[in-house]
Amino acid sequence: MKKVMLVTGGGRGIGAATARLATERGYAVCINYQRDKASAEKLAKETGALAVQADVSVEADVVRLFRALDEKLGRIGVLVNNAGIVDVKARVEEMTAARLQRMFAVNVVGSFLCAREALKRMSRRHGGSGGVIVNLSSAAARLGSPGDYVDYAAAKGAIDTFTIGLAKETAGDGIRVVGVRPGVIRTEIHATSGDPGRLERIGATAPIARPGEPEEVARAILWAASDEASYTTGATIDVTGGR
Repeated sequence: MKKVMLVTGGGRGIGAATARLATERGYAVCINYQRDKASAEKLAKETGALAVQADVSVEADVVRLFRALDEKLGRIGVLVNNAGIVDVKARVEEMTAARLQRMFAVNVVGSFLCAREALKRMSRRHGGSGGVIVNLSSAAARLGSPGDYVDYAAAKGAIDTFTIGLAKETAGDGIRVVGVRPGVIRTEIHATSGDPGRLERIGATAPIARPGEPEEVARAILWAASDEASYTTGATIDVTGGR
């Protein structure tokens, strides 16, 4: 039987590249999306993946997502916690409580909720046979993103800590937890910041002197999920062009 992978936020960008590569490598893939149904269903049709709508920050949606996965693909083997948001660039003194709550709800709470449901199915203490959780962080967690989105950077810093703690908590239950920390990657997310030139401008400052491509991050994710990474847990892999 094929190993089952769930990619949250899988309709576009890094998530879509991961879903494509995973299907090429023999996984049965579930693509989760929140709003962009057209992109997710187009990708699902191209790859043979399953597309399921859910807002990962909403507990009932996450429970429904995993039930659909159980029914249509079977027991999950790999969770890729990729769903995330940014907002328009702002200084901290300009940020509203609503912005902060949404930022942490999607980027942090959503990752916890999805991991919780995956663990109930993967963990040996729940009758599972083990599995892998890959958490998407960001170079912003190390750099802080001053003047752009310190809130996003802080949320991704929480993901780095989550990866370490969850890895130690679940290693004895057959679970590996690995982080992947992209730098500036050529995806649609940069348009959200309100600075259309940001991608090329910041990408050029990396030692490799260009933005990264979604496929370059996807390859790191698939490695982390594979048996080639069997002794790697609690670590975060930088895919940042040397930044």
